[in-house]
Amino acid sequence: AALQAQLEAQAQAPAPVPQEHGHGGPSIMERFKRMAPPSFKGESDPLLAEIWMREIEKIF
Repeated sequence: AALQAQLEAQAQAPAPVPQEHGHGGPSIMERFKRMAPPSFKGESDPLLAEIWMREIEKIF
C-alpha cells in the first residue's frame, strides 16, 4: 500500500526542470536572448513572417 501511494504521488508530481547546464555556462536560451532576436508580432502577411524567420536563422 505504501509503495502504491508513493507511485501515485510520483505520477502526480510535475517533473523537475533541470537548472544546471553541465558546463557551468549560460543555457542555449540565455545565449539566444542575448542576441536580441526580433519578436514576431503575429502579422498575417506571409512576407513579414518570412523576413522574421530569416532574421532568426541568422542568429544560428
